[in-house]
Amino acid sequence: MKSLQPVRGTHDLLPDAFRRHRHVVDRAKAVAESYGYQQMATPIFEFTEVFKRTLGDTSDVVSKEMYSFADRGGEEVTLRPENTAGVCRAVMSNGLRQSLPAKFFYDGPMFRYERPQKGRQRQFHQIGVELIGVEGPLGDVEVIALGAHILDGLGILSRTKLELNTLGDQESRAAYRAVLVDYFTARRSELSEDSRNRLERNPLRILDSKDEGDRRLVAGAPSFQEYLTPAARAFFAAVTSGLEAVGVGFEVNPRLVRGLDYYCHSAFEFTTTELGAQGTVLAGGRYDGLIEMMGGPSTPGVGWAAGIERLAMMVADVPSPARPVAIVPVGAEAELHALRLTQELRRSGFPADLGYSGNLGRRLKRADRIGARVAVILGEDELARGAAMVRDLDTGDQSEVALEALQDRLAQFR
Repeated sequence: MKSLQPVRGTHDLLPDAFRRHRHVVDRAKAVAESYGYQQMATPIFEFTEVFKRTLGDTSDVVSKEMYSFADRGGEEVTLRPENTAGVCRAVMSNGLRQSLPAKFFYDGPMFRYERPQKGRQRQFHQIGVELIGVEGPLGDVEVIALGAHILDGLGILSRTKLELNTLGDQESRAAYRAVLVDYFTARRSELSEDSRNRLERNPLRILDSKDEGDRRLVAGAPSFQEYLTPAARAFFAAVTSGLEAVGVGFEVNPRLVRGLDYYCHSAFEFTTTELGAQGTVLAGGRYDGLIEMMGGPSTPGVGWAAGIERLAMMVADVPSPARPVAIVPVGAEAELHALRLTQELRRSGFPADLGYSGNLGRRLKRADRIGARVAVILGEDELARGAAMVRDLDTGDQSEVALEALQDRLAQFR
């Protein structure tokens, strides 16, 4: 039955997968907090204008990928395709500009109508950081170093490559845009339809095209580096020297771009060869024009986002959950004692499982199935003596233990 299957491009996070998911989030959150970033969350849907105004009508996200709809009140809303715009909206709507700079960490689901493939789903999850209110290159260095630190904490930094580029300042971009328009206009007939549409509105996005014909033209396009102002060159030099100072390796990729007008200066991606076509695991840049584009005052910002699913696929085996104590009552009279003991153990910090029914054999099979470390068997004879039988499920050894000493005995199995 179709309705009993997850919608195409979505997937269930069952316990083993969610354990990996949570491991990524928990490690990232701990590292981010050590840098002074505080966790926050925005709604999973916003007024559509929040994304249209910032991402632009010509972007693939807005034109092809957003989940937008009118709610029952007639308002146009969109499931968030990314979270930077939402965080910046939150800064404005909550009056947080008065206390800048602000450091935020977030995690949660995002939504894009894309062709599902390995590492790419229509509902996917991201971690991300935003540093808002810092205009100097040290801000760029910090967020990139934070990303590298998180990847290192997950044990995958050595299997990624940091690609870095500069998008210059507004003057640099204006000069380069004019040259780029001339170059692609002379080759207009060779461009894909999407790139011909972008030529007038946002020519920098052509540099990011995945069309093979476009990519051949892009390879011969003028380099952005030739049109950087002295100030933009100095900013980029400060970013690269800062990364070198903190030991973060990188490669300059002059074709790495962000096509949206509010991006400037640093653009960066941590990429891998382990995930096929979806090689980017963490990407970001500086977006000094974003809040101004949303109607607020000029406010600098820099940040990144990373796909949790992609990171989880690269992480080696994560720590297993603590193995529980299996409480096994034998006989009807032991049931209530077992229930009480199970709750006492849980309150004392022991993971404990109480099988709901079955004889001794069935309950011990369940204990084995859930990976229990030890079984506490409560029979009528043992209870009459104020004791329980403790069985080591790894070795099979068992011994009788007084109930008053039970927690001390179980402590060795933690």
